[in-house]
Amino acid sequence: MALDLAVVIPTLDEAANVIPLLERLRVALRGIEWEAVFVDDNSVDGTAAVLREVARNDRGVRVLQRVGRQGLASACIEGMLATAAPFIAVIDADLQHDESILPRMYERIRNEGLDLVVATRENPEGEPAGFTRKRAWLSDLGSRLSRVACKCDLADPMSGFFIVDRRLLEEVAPRLSGVGFKILLDIVASARRPLRFAEVLYRFRPRLHGESKLDIIVGLEYLELLLDKFAGQIIPVRFVMFVLVGAMGIVVHLAVLALLIRIGHTSFLYSQAWATLAAMTFNYALNNATTFRDRRLRGIDFAGGLLIFYLACSVGAVVNLTFARFLLVAGLPWYFAGLPGAVVSSLWNYGVNAVFTWRQGVRAIKRGRAATGSTDARRV
Repeated sequence: MALDLAVVIPTLDEAANVIPLLERLRVALRGIEWEAVFVDDNSVDGTAAVLREVARNDRGVRVLQRVGRQGLASACIEGMLATAAPFIAVIDADLQHDESILPRMYERIRNEGLDLVVATRENPEGEPAGFTRKRAWLSDLGSRLSRVACKCDLADPMSGFFIVDRRLLEEVAPRLSGVGFKILLDIVASARRPLRFAEVLYRFRPRLHGESKLDIIVGLEYLELLLDKFAGQIIPVRFVMFVLVGAMGIVVHLAVLALLIRIGHTSFLYSQAWATLAAMTFNYALNNATTFRDRRLRGIDFAGGLLIFYLACSVGAVVNLTFARFLLVAGLPWYFAGLPGAVVSSLWNYGVNAVFTWRQGVRAIKRGRAATGSTDARRV
């Protein structure tokens, strides 16, 4: 029989959850020709190995293990593009999504000519169902921000549980960012026409095993996705993130400078030197964790990258001063001379650090691929 539905399931350290999830999906999707496509980001708990054992005896289970790259949205994209099914569902592996509503979602998208059916976590009163207070607040804030980028008024644009028509996926695929953890928002914001959609309510379950992936890095990735949708065609989002980190570094610089002068009673030049060092260290650590997290440096590579970052930014400071002084001598007012100098310095710092400082991160990824090997999507 022809394949009707694919269920794409991104995983990261979900070994305890994948077998119970498969059992629940088999019950819920009885009577539908479906397959499960697990996309595992090289989990350290052996999630991929557990799934391969299942796939040996179940041709409806496929495993795509990614080595050297991570990210929930990009994992979903790879999984969705790896199946031939006309309708594709995305569901989390943590058992918090109610798989029993999948048949209803499938019937609606197939019979009503819809582009998208979303399982929404909000009840008619608008209160998030099954959330802790902190997560409910974060979800509500994210939903409010994401509606600015959406072209349809979804009640829950932050949902990670939905079914999409393959034709819509192929339509938006070239414009998908693959950034962060909200693939639904990525799809909806990438559409260039009004979408036909429906929403099905469900109660969000508490997590049984493992830990939530919701943290400050995930929040920053969400911000990066929104920035990409608004400015990604004009300015590279990684550069925007680099500049934002630099702006935070200015605050650190001024705080350290004030602390040393006001409380430490040290000389200006001495305080300025230590404040500059503190700001550069802060910028490096935060850029390593956010802007260049896909090339994140660890261990000895982190220390080596820090030294290169110091050198690159020091040269950038000299470039800034030289260019600004040239414009000032040429007759421009100090504020017009200072701004281009800062821009040139930022471009220098970003370009040099992207090529040299985080080069080790790319090498580490390649070493990991060579040592572990990459596993393509497979049906055993």
